[in-house]
Amino acid sequence: MSTVEPSTRKRVLKVIFVSLLLDLISFTFILPLFPKLLEFYRNSEAGPESHSTLLARIFDGLNAYKSAFAKPIESRYDIVLLGGALGSLFSLLQAIASPVIGHLSDRYGRRTALLASMAGNILSVLLWVMAVDFRTFLASRIVGGLSEGNVQLATAIATDISDENSRGSTMALIGACFSIAFTFGPALGAYLSTISIVAANPFATAAGVSLTLIVVETVYLYFSLPETLPTKIGKATTKTTAKPAAIIRTNSHFLLNLVHFSFLLFFSGMEFSLPFMTYDLFQYDSSQNGRLLGFVGLVASLLQGGVTRRLAPLLTVRIGVSACLLAFVMLGRISTVMSLYLAAACLATTSATVVSGLNTLSSFEAAEGERGGKLGILRSWGQLGRGLGPVLFTSIYWWAGREVAYGAGAAGILGVAVLAFAGLKSPPGSVKTRKAETEEKEL
Repeated sequence: MSTVEPSTRKRVLKVIFVSLLLDLISFTFILPLFPKLLEFYRNSEAGPESHSTLLARIFDGLNAYKSAFAKPIESRYDIVLLGGALGSLFSLLQAIASPVIGHLSDRYGRRTALLASMAGNILSVLLWVMAVDFRTFLASRIVGGLSEGNVQLATAIATDISDENSRGSTMALIGACFSIAFTFGPALGAYLSTISIVAANPFATAAGVSLTLIVVETVYLYFSLPETLPTKIGKATTKTTAKPAAIIRTNSHFLLNLVHFSFLLFFSGMEFSLPFMTYDLFQYDSSQNGRLLGFVGLVASLLQGGVTRRLAPLLTVRIGVSACLLAFVMLGRISTVMSLYLAAACLATTSATVVSGLNTLSSFEAAEGERGGKLGILRSWGQLGRGLGPVLFTSIYWWAGREVAYGAGAAGILGVAVLAFAGLKSPPGSVKTRKAETEEKEL
């Protein structure tokens, strides 16, 4: 149970929101740039006479992978596949790093762990600024994957300062940061990429602004964020008090981790396949796909700000998984742009609900001294699913076609729905009272 004063909670929530928004906007700058960025490196390093470069060897392996499919994969997909592989690499590195970062935050404090994570983020973006070759750019992604801990630590901090009744709305605030950043960050990154200052790295402007945001965030955190880990701020009194009773778990962490992994395994595969599907069906270009993703981000922001924060976490998860199942069924059968956007609305509902709901449920099952570690492990399993999903899903897509791929995805999400409806239960205190809702409005 949180004993944080309402004024302190409000102040820390403001710091979390501002810092996480800066972090995620910086993080999303690069997303729309991947095709042109990788094309730039391919043109300079993977030509007919450049077989010895790292990027040329990667493309050789990519061509070998493509040749394994009965259905030909056009060369225009090379950059998309490489971008997906880099995204998977980042997620798999996060799966390794997240539990470590979480356990360090339980031992040394949230503030210390977050500032250490920010140091890694600064190094990662600095490498991107200097990335005149693919090898340096790859190093920046590896450093970023191993050091990025802002989201899970913001979640742990939000748990530290929230009681059972306000925890779900606090988690929804973190989700809202995602939606806002993914609505505006990619567009800003695309605009900055048109401003070329360094010929050897045409994307140095976007990277430089990203670095500026990360540095500003770090300075802001250093001066504004207090320590929130209960065992640290209560160090003076813990010696004279009895050990807290062992927590009684409503849901096992194994089940929560399984749901998170399984959900993101299928959901991330669907996300990654969308540009292929929209091109095949409607000949969408990158700007049209950008508008589609912007629509998803906008709807998700509205839902998180007005709906998700008021719902119990288990209900939030169940609504999101149901919407995801409906989206899979629709995407396997759509033939019009209108039906595409209806499916996108379902995806927005899923984006606004499932992960924040699972984070909230996991926080209820963790004692004060283990929240960072438990939330880190939950994120690790989710990132593992996010790393494997695109490769597995697109393989089915090219082997068997759109209908089979989305049908298989629907079957997988149906299994997740069974776990969510039959396996997960509401922890005591997770259903909000009218008094708690009144307090949230005041915040």
